[in-house]
Amino acid sequence: MSKTFQCLDDVSRREFAAFVAKSFLGVGLYSALSRDVVADESEFATLPQGTAKNCIYLYMNGGMTHLDTLDPKPGAETQGPIEAIETSAKGVMISELLPGLAKHMDKAAIVRSLSSTQGAHERGQYLMKTSYTQRGTIRHPAMGAWVLRLGGQTNKSLPGNVRIGNDSRHPGAGFMESKYAPLPIGNPESGLQNSKVMRGISTSEFERRVKLSNDFDTEFRAKFNQKKVRSYTNAYNDAIKLMSSKELEAFNIYNENERTRNAYGDNPFGQGCLLARRLVENDVRFIEVSLGGWDTHQGNFDRVPERAQILDQALSALLTDLADKGMLKETLVVLATEFGRTPTINQNAGRDHYPRAFSGLLAGGGIKGGQAFGATDAKGVEVEDGFTEVPEFNATIANALGLPLKKIVHSPTKRPFTVADKSDPISALF
Repeated sequence: MSKTFQCLDDVSRREFAAFVAKSFLGVGLYSALSRDVVADESEFATLPQGTAKNCIYLYMNGGMTHLDTLDPKPGAETQGPIEAIETSAKGVMISELLPGLAKHMDKAAIVRSLSSTQGAHERGQYLMKTSYTQRGTIRHPAMGAWVLRLGGQTNKSLPGNVRIGNDSRHPGAGFMESKYAPLPIGNPESGLQNSKVMRGISTSEFERRVKLSNDFDTEFRAKFNQKKVRSYTNAYNDAIKLMSSKELEAFNIYNENERTRNAYGDNPFGQGCLLARRLVENDVRFIEVSLGGWDTHQGNFDRVPERAQILDQALSALLTDLADKGMLKETLVVLATEFGRTPTINQNAGRDHYPRAFSGLLAGGGIKGGQAFGATDAKGVEVEDGFTEVPEFNATIANALGLPLKKIVHSPTKRPFTVADKSDPISALF
């Protein structure tokens, strides 16, 4: 039995444990299985000063066009039919497709000088989310895993890292333990699935099954006192504790009034942003919400307005809520994508992949709003000021969250890694 268990990879072990839990105990709670045990205090370095405790990371899958969103070029032949508008930040213009965000630009900073080395979707996403180039020999952790590994979990009942949306290519916890992996939620309106005792099983019957399971496993755990075995024991204990916790209501967006829900938009991304706000209110440290559909090789000027409307409504409502609730100082909001789109408009009225120059946005968490850092040239083709590599952008995120940028974490093969590949943050943004 021990040899078979050891030969399974992390995913297989999780699936096996989940199957046992669901069939024997009558539960199927993935969230606890996604985080094994609380790490020793000795693993964490003293955190530097920072104002952000939590992060809401909005990821635009497919490569969001910079000219049609955050870096318009009025009058340039590359601009196309989409106009630029003034914002609440003096001298900073953005696309007319983002009128809500324009009112909040005094709270946000645009980084217009991003540049990536990766022009394919999967590799570009991997680099953006991990700071490292994708390789076949190792899987690097995404930012949410780093936040838990270096900063710890604030709420001991709820998972500290949550991913909302259908991003199947997410790096997850990489080489780190599975306790740092994000809890995946496909539909934000469905709450946390499989978090209650199965229908027909009474409290006493459930407790009897738990006790029987513990009795059954006692000899095995004593004989094979190994890290993975201990982690699953603790995972089940965490799952049982969470099932009876009132904090599960944080996942129920229907506790919000209809006006608030409507403000975010009647779509998965908008409701995902609302759920993210509820989770940071309950000290969940890192929540990623994804919005796809930005791969506009064809019909760019038909498709981008629809995507931008969804983004603009949700992001505007999120910034409004965080500001009104006094949470923006302690919450970093990030808008990111894997690369931009070509300034040249192709024969299909579309824009192609363009890693050479693109934009991102940061708000809250000690970020100095009302500014645009860096610049591309008059046509949006080349970065001409403040050239920013992807790891530097991620170092800025980590710095806002108070993470130790130089803290070395070793992979299972003893290779040293840091949260943003030894990069420095953009100091001008703070």
